[in-house]
Amino acid sequence: MKNLVGACMFGQSGGPTSVINSSAAGVFTEALKQGNITAVYGAEHGILGILNERFFDMSKEDPKELELLKYTPSSALGSARYKLKDADVDDTDYKRILEVFKKYNVRYFFYNGGNDSMDTCNKISKYMQSVGYDCNVIGVPKTIDNDLYGTDHCPGFASAAKYIATTVMEVSLDATVYNYGCVCIIEAMGRNAGWLTAAAELASHKGHGADLIYLPEVPFDVDKFVDDVRHVCERNNNKCIVVVSEGIKNKEGRYISESDIGSNDGFGHAQLGGLAAKLAAIVKERLDVKVRPIELSLMQRCGAHLASKTDVEEAFAAGAFAVKSACEGETDKMVIFERDMSDGTYKCNCVLMPLELAANTEKTVPLDWIVNDGTGISEEYVKYALPLIQGDAKAPLEDGLPRFAELRKIFAQK
Repeated sequence: MKNLVGACMFGQSGGPTSVINSSAAGVFTEALKQGNITAVYGAEHGILGILNERFFDMSKEDPKELELLKYTPSSALGSARYKLKDADVDDTDYKRILEVFKKYNVRYFFYNGGNDSMDTCNKISKYMQSVGYDCNVIGVPKTIDNDLYGTDHCPGFASAAKYIATTVMEVSLDATVYNYGCVCIIEAMGRNAGWLTAAAELASHKGHGADLIYLPEVPFDVDKFVDDVRHVCERNNNKCIVVVSEGIKNKEGRYISESDIGSNDGFGHAQLGGLAAKLAAIVKERLDVKVRPIELSLMQRCGAHLASKTDVEEAFAAGAFAVKSACEGETDKMVIFERDMSDGTYKCNCVLMPLELAANTEKTVPLDWIVNDGTGISEEYVKYALPLIQGDAKAPLEDGLPRFAELRKIFAQK
């Protein structure tokens, strides 16, 4: 719908990244420029902020603080893991969202997140259309898992990949320094897609990588894993660096780490974690070697001190492009990235894709990129990922520490 005049609402959802706030900065900066947008709101804790009528008036923020969002990790507005039921099953939440949108004349809605967040965005878009309420809805991609369908890559992935590759290089140097052996098992995030774990191959590209890399795309066999480690130790003085995805599964499809967790998040996904320690205990028992487990956990997604400049700039561009597109009349779409290598150098273009194509879909690592009997990554991945991790984009320092954005967070009044 073109020429809509009204407020815009922006929310963040799902797991944070080191650049999700850069997308927020792109949305806010561009929305505050648009003549058709009469007010700019930021929802507290994603969709919950709309349901609870708690959102901030972003026009009250210092522009310098909005600029600092580009270099501030985590979700500045607060995130959520709240799954909307289908409207034909229970439309209570949708009626409440419509009520709030009408009250504040919200005509532009932007939601920043991954697969489940795009599902939420798609459901809201379809509901608004079904009841005849004019509201342009655009999804802004985000996920370190890099598993959104349709886009070359996702904002947040490159910075997390850069963190993992750098950490593997550093750990590789540290763990092999002694005259005795050590098996080091590093656990990276990634539920069903191994894009992040594969970033360990970037460390190998620089000569300080892992001996074994395991992605969730290939069934994981514990006995084979122990044999793989044994063979590396036999030829390498009991020294072995392993990088493994938290989402590895056995041939029956059960997460190796799931049995120790036994709980689900707000989207119904099994809570994962603790895999490195579990595998370390198995290796210690069977091979009787020194083992050190490392779970990167939140560090890989909030490590803004290692953020990729390319990632930061593309995340900002995605947010700004979403607003421009909505103001030009686009709706029911998600921003995606198209890679342009036509002149031999990397360029990224923002385009739009129907939201429903991204909702609850996953893009996994191509199986032909997984080599060495499921323990290595091909050069194709390196060619894919290297352009994305280029450059530094860090927060300014105060007293030697990063100066992150400090928002006033003044609630909107009506």
